[in-house]
Amino acid sequence: MLLAESHSATQCSAALRGTARRAEMLTRLEVDGFKNLLDLNVEFGPFTCIAGENGVGKSNVFDAIEFLSLLSSNPLMEAAHMVRSAGERGSGDPLDLFWRGSVQEQRRMRFAAEMIIPAEVHDDFGREARASITFIRYEVEVGYERPTGRDKSGGLVLLREAMTPIRIGQAHRHLRFPHSKKNFRDSVVFGRRAAAFISTEDRDGEAVIEIHQDGGSRGRPKPALAAHAPATVLSTITGADNPTMLAARREMQSWRRLALEPTALRAADRYSDRRRLTAAGRHLPGTLHRVANRHCQNAADNSASGEAYARIAVRLGALSGVGARHVRVDENDTNELFTLMVTELNGIELPAQALSEGTLRFLALAVLESDPDERGLICMEEPENGIHPGNVSEMVDLLRDLAVDPDLPVADDNPARQVIVNTHSPALVQHIDPDELLVAMSSVRGEAGGMPERVLRLVPFANSWREKHSESGVATHLDLLPFLTIARGAQISLDDYGLETQTA
Repeated sequence: MLLAESHSATQCSAALRGTARRAEMLTRLEVDGFKNLLDLNVEFGPFTCIAGENGVGKSNVFDAIEFLSLLSSNPLMEAAHMVRSAGERGSGDPLDLFWRGSVQEQRRMRFAAEMIIPAEVHDDFGREARASITFIRYEVEVGYERPTGRDKSGGLVLLREAMTPIRIGQAHRHLRFPHSKKNFRDSVVFGRRAAAFISTEDRDGEAVIEIHQDGGSRGRPKPALAAHAPATVLSTITGADNPTMLAARREMQSWRRLALEPTALRAADRYSDRRRLTAAGRHLPGTLHRVANRHCQNAADNSASGEAYARIAVRLGALSGVGARHVRVDENDTNELFTLMVTELNGIELPAQALSEGTLRFLALAVLESDPDERGLICMEEPENGIHPGNVSEMVDLLRDLAVDPDLPVADDNPARQVIVNTHSPALVQHIDPDELLVAMSSVRGEAGGMPERVLRLVPFANSWREKHSESGVATHLDLLPFLTIARGAQISLDDYGLETQTA
């Protein structure tokens, strides 16, 4: 998802090649043995909200997604050190990633992800690669080897890896959220493949991982001993000779976990900076400048950029107490700096440094919504932080609009974006539809050090599309009441379908 763009002040930013054919979505996640996730099976739609009390383990779902993404680019041990873990990022013990209730010699983590992958990607040498099928299932199992020998080497070991196609005729059984077959599914799920891309088999007590030929080439599978692999097989795929595996790797690499920080959001951009918003929120002015000018013909063409700025200003102006009339990016040619500017209803123009944290976070998401090159999975924790309670409904509407509309074809005006958020905020949950909601609960499973260990359960809401496929029961209004503390001036009415908020 790196952007191919021109940094010239006299040219417009170029759109990413082949975006009309890029569809990306994590449709199902299975995790077993990772932190407090045991036998967790969860299906995702375009927009999903995971709601539950603090400390139940909601963030561990994002950690599992992040770990899978890191495994697609890094050796096993490096990925383990990079994933969020017990306080300081990058300083955790790999053992902390395993379920604490397991026997040390038998510690294993198993992951499976079903995903729609882009049909066209580019390899590390710039060559175009076309996937043979766009719906696949990827599985990986990782264990722990205790340090032995004089050098005390040990750590994470690869136990199993597999990647198999999900056939077109079976797609409807795996893509369960409400959607249009003609407009959506047929525009993102296509291709033909029956054989596995990656498989693992036991040979004389050794796990052997094999890469099967792809892209029309023929030949014997390429074997590798899993126990001696420092990284996953998928992470080694860099060329167009294995296009479907490369597309799956690109999909996993694109998964993002936003943690928007006020300092990053307020910073100006140099003309030479990259123009894509980082996970922390850096490069907001440069990103907005690229989005606003992507269709202009020359430096004097203000019509296209004005339309983009106006669209974002309308979004921002809907916030109570903000009153934005205009949004633009100031271009300082002397210092070669971009600065984000917002004009209030009273005519006063303010730089980003003067905006509140909540306003900046909302503005950043509005910019992402307007960016057709921003695709794939976006995870975000507690998106309501810094937002006035009266504006939470606007935030939910923005998050919902940020995700792809499954009733329409994927295109530049309906990019293949997926949004997953977690929250413990009653104010936000009140605006979530039952189809979008997963309730985070916990149950006791085993002990570690004499203390009971709690396992996370993600339970769909009653009468939602997930209900008939749920393996962990369903949640009702009563399951939400323990942590739903209603703000003054609002009250909840319970009906047969969901929660309805009323303001006094």
